[in-house]
Amino acid sequence: MNDLQHARQVINEVDREMARLFEQRMDAVRTVAAYKKEHGLPIDDFAREAELLHRNAAYMQNEEYRSYYVNFLKHTVTVSKDFQHRLLEGMSVAFSGVEGAFAHIVARRIFPDARCVPYADFKAAYRAVENGECDCVILPIENSFNGDVGNVLDLAFFGSLFINGVYEAEIVQNLLGVKGASLQDIRKVVSHPQALGQCAEYLGRHNLETENAVNTAVAAKAIAEAGDKTMAAIGSAEAAELFGLQVLAEKINDSGTNTTRFAVFSRSERNATPLDDRFIMLFTVKNTAGSLGEAISVIGQHGFNLKALKSRPTKDLVWDYFFYVEGEGNIHSDEGQAMLAQLEACCSNLKIAGSFEKEIPI
Repeated sequence: MNDLQHARQVINEVDREMARLFEQRMDAVRTVAAYKKEHGLPIDDFAREAELLHRNAAYMQNEEYRSYYVNFLKHTVTVSKDFQHRLLEGMSVAFSGVEGAFAHIVARRIFPDARCVPYADFKAAYRAVENGECDCVILPIENSFNGDVGNVLDLAFFGSLFINGVYEAEIVQNLLGVKGASLQDIRKVVSHPQALGQCAEYLGRHNLETENAVNTAVAAKAIAEAGDKTMAAIGSAEAAELFGLQVLAEKINDSGTNTTRFAVFSRSERNATPLDDRFIMLFTVKNTAGSLGEAISVIGQHGFNLKALKSRPTKDLVWDYFFYVEGEGNIHSDEGQAMLAQLEACCSNLKIAGSFEKEIPI
């Protein structure tokens, strides 16, 4: 056997072994896709990809081959994600509103292959995941200009789902009217109260009457169906295109940095990792003097940074409240577990809604 024949024999044997290992790898990718579907996680995980490339490149002993191997790895990652996209085509994601709502737009960005299922309100969308109709639900938890979405915080406390990711999306509000209408024609504006609040200065400056709607896309659809040139909706450019409306005025929200934070809720809690640096916790305190102060002190004593503390009425008792906490640090660490054990002593109810690595801008 000459050198060429030997080299080709080696290549054939290596290719055979690579085929076996590729099947093994893709079986593992299938498991990863199933996990992401169950826990409402997106396919793209750029931090994990960067870690994989860095670690695996170090395995290459021949420096001359390293750049080629990195390109091979990148292609392998792309193939793996393509396979995950196909597997997640059957995933169902609940959201509140109709097609064109900001929640729908965000859902499509996070889960481009999933089937997005509209529900009439936050509670109905949340319950759809609890009862197994959908795999996960995307709900807004806070707007940078107009504050918390209280109904969703209530669902987080009273419901059974876990928050497995928080995403920050820029919200651009536009004034939408029927074809042929002008800004001078508009007398009444219909939209979700959050959107109306975000655009209060603009609406007041133009002396426009307002009317509440379930969400921005519902408002846009209603304006399109009414065909009334004196009425307009506040919503996205996507909603205008979807319902055949025209944008009469762009970016009318009062704040130039208008973002909304959306949480993805699912029935299962994602596995904790050493990189987890955010957590969401809800609790009630015992009806004794200093209980709330003690709870806050415990969090700080264990080295966790309290980013947000918000109160909501429990609705069970008059003047009884639960507290929504967002913190920095790994709550699954030894220090985190010690903190939770100490909180049990001053909290009557304690719930970890979820933990994750960081918020993701989309």
